[in-house]
Amino acid sequence: MLHLRTVSPPEKTERVLELLSEHRGATHLVLLKGAAVQPAGDVVEADIARESADDIIDGLCELGLDHTGGITLEVIDTALSDAADQAEEDAPGEGADAVVWQELLGRTGEESRLNVTFLSFLTFACMLTAVGVVTGSSVTIVGAMVVGPEFGPLAAVAVGLVMRRWDLVRRAAAALAVGFPVAMLITLAFTVVGEATGLFDRAALLGDHDVDFIYQVGPYSLIVALLAGAAGMLSLTSAKSAALVGVFISVTTVPAAGYAVVAAVLNEWGRCIGSVVQLVINLVGVVAAAAVVLMLRRKGQRRASTERPLSRG
Repeated sequence: MLHLRTVSPPEKTERVLELLSEHRGATHLVLLKGAAVQPAGDVVEADIARESADDIIDGLCELGLDHTGGITLEVIDTALSDAADQAEEDAPGEGADAVVWQELLGRTGEESRLNVTFLSFLTFACMLTAVGVVTGSSVTIVGAMVVGPEFGPLAAVAVGLVMRRWDLVRRAAAALAVGFPVAMLITLAFTVVGEATGLFDRAALLGDHDVDFIYQVGPYSLIVALLAGAAGMLSLTSAKSAALVGVFISVTTVPAAGYAVVAAVLNEWGRCIGSVVQLVINLVGVVAAAAVVLMLRRKGQRRASTERPLSRG
């Protein structure tokens, strides 16, 4: 269940109450007249089934509450109520399968922004890769995969493409287009210093270790990218997001970027090019698979909403 709170201008309150009271997925309706101060208005609250959230929010936005008032959603961890159980039973589809599209837009929009935090995490991940490559440490490479924040903008690109939000696509693409070069340049300086001090050398790169998969491009490169993109978007759009960490350590985007820098500094251009190709394959594969999953979920949710009436009566 989700807790919905709206701020409504007094002249629209009756229509908000009507919308919520007639919807099968809404219950525990509360009206607080004149309670809102900024913006001024009435506060209307309700508990709604997750699978009904998208339809209810669309109705509230049609009333203009996103411009003249406000709409907020919060996750309810526990709801002990027969009325809540009935609302979830009457709502179309399953809660775990429901996508709250406005929530998804907000989440991916926030994670797609180019900022100091994003650049810092991406840079640290690339530098961890550089250390992992020269030490032959697969554990360090996995650490770089976990630290890497690139899935946020990749998911945002997929969401923007499916929902035709080109502003989101441009912002996320810019974060990736600027973030990776900046992180790689800083890692380049880090690697040059390491080579000058004798910490990084060509012999270490050519040694027998377990990280060669980063630059070795093959059909499994695309398969892993597709599976990771699909799993990541499935996790992002569902109420069950615990598996998202597993997605992060399944994709070799950041390790490929870091490996390319180390190989270039040590004049191993074959491995450098292989890593760059690996990076491109993973970026494209993740976005493509995520977009496909999102389209399928959107189609499935629309079908579920037509199988069961949304309104009481």
